[in-house]
Amino acid sequence: MNLTTLVFWIIQISIHAVRVFSKTKAPDVSALNVMFSSLNSPSQLSGWGSSGGDPCGDSWEGIQCSGSSVTEISLSDFGLSGSMGYQLSNLATVTYFDLSKNNLNGDIPYQLPPNAVHIDLSGNSFTGSVPYSISQMADLEFLNLGHNKLSNQLSDMFGKLSKLKRMDLSYNSISGNLPQSFKKLSSLTVLHIQDNKFSGSINVLADLPLDDLNVANNKFTGWIPESLEDIDNLETVGNSWSSGPAPPPPPGTISPKGKNSKKDESRGKSSVISGLVIAGIAMGVLAIIAIVIGFMSRRHKSFTPSHFLDEDTSQHRSFTPLTSQELPKGNLYNNNNANNNTNNDRKSFNSDASVDIKGLSVVRPPPAPSDPVQSFSDNQFASRLNSRRSTSFRAISYSLLDLQTATSNFAPARLLGEGTIGRVYKAKYGDGKVLAVKKIDSSVFQGRRTEEFGEVVGIISKLHHTNITEVVGFCSEQGHHLLVYEYFMNGSLHEFLHMSDDFSKPLTWNTRVRIALGTARALEYLHEVCSPSIIHMNIKSSNILLDAELNPRLSDYGLATFYKHRSQNPGGGYDAPECLKGSTYSMKSDIYSLGVVMLELLTGRMPYDSGKAKVEQCLVRWATPQLHDIDALDKMVDPALRGLYPPKSVSRFADIIALCVQSEPEFRPPMSEVVQALVTLVQRSSMNMRDDLGNSRRMDDYDY
Repeated sequence: MNLTTLVFWIIQISIHAVRVFSKTKAPDVSALNVMFSSLNSPSQLSGWGSSGGDPCGDSWEGIQCSGSSVTEISLSDFGLSGSMGYQLSNLATVTYFDLSKNNLNGDIPYQLPPNAVHIDLSGNSFTGSVPYSISQMADLEFLNLGHNKLSNQLSDMFGKLSKLKRMDLSYNSISGNLPQSFKKLSSLTVLHIQDNKFSGSINVLADLPLDDLNVANNKFTGWIPESLEDIDNLETVGNSWSSGPAPPPPPGTISPKGKNSKKDESRGKSSVISGLVIAGIAMGVLAIIAIVIGFMSRRHKSFTPSHFLDEDTSQHRSFTPLTSQELPKGNLYNNNNANNNTNNDRKSFNSDASVDIKGLSVVRPPPAPSDPVQSFSDNQFASRLNSRRSTSFRAISYSLLDLQTATSNFAPARLLGEGTIGRVYKAKYGDGKVLAVKKIDSSVFQGRRTEEFGEVVGIISKLHHTNITEVVGFCSEQGHHLLVYEYFMNGSLHEFLHMSDDFSKPLTWNTRVRIALGTARALEYLHEVCSPSIIHMNIKSSNILLDAELNPRLSDYGLATFYKHRSQNPGGGYDAPECLKGSTYSMKSDIYSLGVVMLELLTGRMPYDSGKAKVEQCLVRWATPQLHDIDALDKMVDPALRGLYPPKSVSRFADIIALCVQSEPEFRPPMSEVVQALVTLVQRSSMNMRDDLGNSRRMDDYDY
């Protein structure tokens, strides 16, 4: 070997060693690689590349690091175009993120660096909404999205941003009222929202510590709060303010203080005396209320609902499941849809169910001690969900003989499906009522306390949501344990996607998105509304039933305690990587499984198909590398759609899937963000959520 060859190999080995021992953490490198490609591989970013590299070790343009972690991305005024990519959530250590004054366009990614303190995306051409993921950035102090083309309304997303000091949303086309969570911005000193289309009042800003406020050139009405009038830098022109003096505050309230301390002082001692009088009256009223509450609590102290909306996490956010109606273009959580009517299937068992019709002021007394399942008063539950639902269903006890008769002694002809822990049968009654009965395998209860089944029933019978299959009854006799559910004649999503014949009409694209969003809403309810949270552990298309209007109904929830003792995971392609390695199943594992279901909706393929070529057998492994390749994505879409789908909607749907099926659970978004992303997709696509029902097949209700 001559000297030249030796030097060549030494250099190659050195380069390889540098790459192997890269200084930068792999998630950061991956995110910057994707960003570089999404920015159209700009030559002005020296050192950057679309694969591999060492941003910290090689000093990439605009990148600052601490140790092996990227902490700052400063690319202001670089003439960049394109978008920022879909892996910004990987940048967990980035605190300073500035891509202002460029030519970036499209939607702002709904996931930004999660621990950012400073975000500046101003002076670009971004469209769409302010990303909802900002709601989780508890350390954020500076946010500038001004001088873009943002539109739609602001979601109520500011409740956790108590450290935010400066926010600029100016020169966009954002509309609607200022969200009530603005009241939580306790550190906000600078707010610029001029030259938008905001409407309503600005009273929500009254108690903030602002010293620089610009609300000019909007559509605000009402009066400027007195507490804001002394702000040093205040711009309010170009609105429709009311003339004349502002109406007095409601009786018993104290005028806002804040920056009007000089005015308060000038009012003199009379205001102090008035305040003392009011305080005295208030104390007297509170004393009377305390006596009444004490008396009432002694009468009803045995009643304590165990599942409710956690006020600390809800921040008074109304929670609205998706129905087949068209999603409103404005408020993402519209209260008007929260009282969705139950479908006709529920009416079929009203004669057996124990139903209480009650007003909001009436509390139902607890059940008699002999009742095997404590009933659940949903007064608090319903009001906290902003629902006008007036009925509460109690899971009733069925006899084993009754269920044996209704299912023809669990005849094979009545079998609807077989799941992880048991089989489901169709139960038919003489009056036409039809139910679904889940017969849990006796092996599941080996070594268990006999009370466990009752505890599970007690929990799941209290859950009510438009997108879940509600439990209406149970049976526990002679070693048999059965759950009785609503029955849906359209069967499961699995049947629609994978068992249709040539004469069946496929699910349209709009229906598929609606099914994804409804299922996500159901999981959001279980994860983030129920207290304590409920992890499903068995999300799959065969557990997503479809009602008469093809709205999804998630089943098998609340049974995780039975899955924990299974010999292996049942997912068949749905289980997250951490579950296959024996790690603890978490809410993020549910999110992965939902991502697989959405892949099924996108491609029409099963999660695992041994009949395909080896590289295509695992759906996630085959599809994930292609989700951001437009040409490949077009070829992945379910052929049953026959090309009848909007490409942009498909691309955005694929972006959401990519976030859900990430291999590392910490990088998957929480369920509320998945819902928000799907809601945004629907709004961007101007989908009518009802117009496609006739184009999708419905299964016949065969008599067995």
